[in-house]
Amino acid sequence: MVGFPSTKSTKYHTRSNSLPSRPHPLFSQCDEHLTRLRDYESTPASSASSMSQQLSGLEDLHECVEKLLLVPSIQEAFVRHCGEKWVDELLDGSLRLLDMCSSAKDALIHTKECVRELRSTIRRRSEMTNEIKKYLASKKVVKRAIQKALDTNKSIERKSNTTVDGNDYDTTAMVSLLKEVEAISLRMFESLLFLISGKKTKTKSSWSILSVMNSKREVCPEVDAELNEFSNMDNALNSVVCQKTNKCKDTTQVSENVQKHLEKLDLGTQDLEQTTERLFRRLIKTRVSILNILSN
Repeated sequence: MVGFPSTKSTKYHTRSNSLPSRPHPLFSQCDEHLTRLRDYESTPASSASSMSQQLSGLEDLHECVEKLLLVPSIQEAFVRHCGEKWVDELLDGSLRLLDMCSSAKDALIHTKECVRELRSTIRRRSEMTNEIKKYLASKKVVKRAIQKALDTNKSIERKSNTTVDGNDYDTTAMVSLLKEVEAISLRMFESLLFLISGKKTKTKSSWSILSVMNSKREVCPEVDAELNEFSNMDNALNSVVCQKTNKCKDTTQVSENVQKHLEKLDLGTQDLEQTTERLFRRLIKTRVSILNILSN
């Protein structure tokens, strides 16, 4: 474990060449997790299962950060720099992560409940057109909430140039690491929200989710193998409404598509919800750990 130099030695002396500073091994472990997550970003999640896998990797990263916060020298750094700008920024960042994760969690819970209502309607062999319309209307509410979360996050993005004493190597490394953890976490939560909205990944046009969502279809929508479970479910349900209004053919096939995609979405949503819930609890634990360090 590497100790921190005193304030005086940091101010007036440089490190001895015979005793080079070595970062704590947990820094390397966190970097390995970050590298894997960057690799994930090069191949954006196209399904609930792949997104859940990426979120599990993010959970591993935050678990490593939790261990890092238990290192005495890291705790000492927070205490010594308490009140400085970078400490406040990290605390603000932890709240942003919780807000984004909470938005995704709420959207998943709402979607899961609506999907199970639809499945129940189909099992009862009831008229499901009205239930489908209710689902599609509620999905619009979810998408608006997601768009609001994305816009809020975009509007408060920080461009911080905060620096730490260059001689305080461990503190500098810690601040750099935690900021990178925050940045990649926010990007992954954005990807999750886009997935729930029916988008595969963030593109130049992805911020205009509502314009796509509100566009009127002239023909019966088709299920696309390239789309994720959320968008395919919307297309399948729109097909049912379409065949009622425009007398589309293959009614039986449309109904089978609905049941098939409801089942897939139910499983995918449940998996994502469980992973997101675990990650949410871990984010809370990390924030509490930092607050406890600063208050002791």
